[in-house]
Amino acid sequence: MKHQEFEPPEELRDTIKCFWYNVREAEEPQSSFEVQPDGFAEIIFYFGSAISILDEGSLQPLPSPLMMGLLNQPVVFYSGGRLEIIGIRCFPWTVFDLLGLPSGKVGVHTFEHPIARLQAVLNEWINMGRIDNALSEVKQYFLSAHSGIAVNSMLFKAGAAMRKANGTIPVSQVAEAAHATVRTLERKFKQSSGYSVKDVSGLMRFEQIRNRLWHYPDTNLAGLAHELGYTDQSHLSREFKRYSGTTPAAFARKAKKGKQAVSNDFVAFVQA
Repeated sequence: MKHQEFEPPEELRDTIKCFWYNVREAEEPQSSFEVQPDGFAEIIFYFGSAISILDEGSLQPLPSPLMMGLLNQPVVFYSGGRLEIIGIRCFPWTVFDLLGLPSGKVGVHTFEHPIARLQAVLNEWINMGRIDNALSEVKQYFLSAHSGIAVNSMLFKAGAAMRKANGTIPVSQVAEAAHATVRTLERKFKQSSGYSVKDVSGLMRFEQIRNRLWHYPDTNLAGLAHELGYTDQSHLSREFKRYSGTTPAAFARKAKKGKQAVSNDFVAFVQA
């Protein structure tokens, strides 16, 4: 698996964390990969093999592009052969405005949108191996989309404070950083993302544990719990299992095994 990340232009850094490209080769006709929750929403374009998801006992193909909102549990996707992905990693409080869609609590989300017109253009560049050109098309689309929206400076300040603290500061301090009351902040945050500040902070904190255990599976959990503001190691373990469906120790064992086949830089997509 090959994974690359690219910084967005300066004009997009208040809405988009990064653009990324990933290629996955699978020898089997159908194999699975798991997407772990984190504090971002992703817009996904894919090329080559189809991506499917299990729905009521049968595999259902997903269209491209699709959106992954904030996840409360891992999602398992199925694909075979060569799969190439271009992703746009967005802040959850900006993605709906950027797309001009109503906000809501969505996991894997398919939608009809003018952005789908990019699929054919990007597919041509991907088939020619011109990833740089494909990414340029995506950046240009979002620069144009961004020019048509007014980014809420209060939410930007709130999000920056949450990110800087890795989701560990209370809502009152987030509101203070955003120069807003807690009530106003919570209302605006739910309107923009569909989630509360506490919801997103919890995912940010989980993301830090997930990343640390992926890169450093032997990390001391008691020390990590203290660093990230959990009451104790048991509290960390409960929260981790809530989002991942497994214990930190089991995830660390998977990380040790998975890194034999998966890029060390790509922690969101894990071989199931």
